[in-house]
Amino acid sequence: MNPTDTLKEHKGDLIAKYAKRNNLSALFQTLNTIIPYFVLFYLCIESLSISYWLAAGLGCLLILFIMRVFMMMHDCGHGCLYEKPMPNQVVGFVMGVLCGVPQHVWSKHHAYHHATNGNWNKYRGPLSVLSVDEYGKLSKKKQKSYGNNRNILLAPLGGFMYFIFSPRFTWIKGTINFVTYFLTQKMTHSSLSFKEIANKFETKYWNNWQEYFHMAGNNIVLISAWVLAANYFGAMNFFIVYVVVLSLSGALGIILFTIQHNFEDSYASGDDNWNYYSAALEGTSYLDLPKVLHWFTADIGYHHIHHLSARIPNYKLEKCHEEYAHLFNDVVRIKLKDVPQAFKYILWDNHNGRMISVAQYDALYGQKTVDSVEGQKVASNS
Repeated sequence: MNPTDTLKEHKGDLIAKYAKRNNLSALFQTLNTIIPYFVLFYLCIESLSISYWLAAGLGCLLILFIMRVFMMMHDCGHGCLYEKPMPNQVVGFVMGVLCGVPQHVWSKHHAYHHATNGNWNKYRGPLSVLSVDEYGKLSKKKQKSYGNNRNILLAPLGGFMYFIFSPRFTWIKGTINFVTYFLTQKMTHSSLSFKEIANKFETKYWNNWQEYFHMAGNNIVLISAWVLAANYFGAMNFFIVYVVVLSLSGALGIILFTIQHNFEDSYASGDDNWNYYSAALEGTSYLDLPKVLHWFTADIGYHHIHHLSARIPNYKLEKCHEEYAHLFNDVVRIKLKDVPQAFKYILWDNHNGRMISVAQYDALYGQKTVDSVEGQKVASNS
């Protein structure tokens, strides 16, 4: 029996045993995440007047706690932290405010990732990965830009966009677009009600009004907190700390989620022959991290199990992995030293169903692309 069939055979028993939530464990995790978050934010900002080195040290610890906040939000989105939906929704909203991400909206997109894991025709990951065919159609300049924009050193900029700028910008811009649309419709069709106009409004920034209200709630609470904190600590001190630690924590999150699916020869299928179990085994990595980093990342490193069943709470992933380790012998293990190398696999080889690097693309397809381009030039000239 191949590994995929073996995994399918044991999946039911594995889930029945470990997909059980515990409110006490969830509450303990909530408190040991939120309390240090606020304490460290306070100390980090106040320490700026004492020592920049002290502030930097506290900031490094705060970055890790923000990442843990994000992971708690992630689990609440899956409904796998607390036993009932309501506490997951409430705590998820709070965690979303603390890390700057509208939890409900993010969770909807993340659920799509889980439903299509390994199908790179539908979901290309946080780096918007191109297929080799798409990459081959780019000019040399655009190919170089594509690779440079996915350099691991740019992750802090991505973190700033992901945690700070984009959630605010999309909400504000979408809201302005709606207000403009509403006023225009009301002036030309005065008989239309607010609900009728709202139902006709279309935008790329949210899928429905429930998502919008969650975005609005997140942004209103967060921006209000910014104003209060800026008044208390001073705008300069607060925003220096806030922007730096959120951007760097977001960078770690982007790196973490990327290398869980982008690594050498990781499974990357199209719509045809896509297999959920193969994606969990071959398209998801096990991040073999030090114990302390497993804690800060809420054991998301056991990503192969998480993708096998998102119903398993983070506080049971390690034990599940240990008991069923024989099912996951083929799962790729990535250690900290492997992270920079794993981050290089930014192309989907849609002909071979695997992730590859630019260097591998050049070796496999580079000359073919050159020949194809030259052939097109000759054909057009003739």
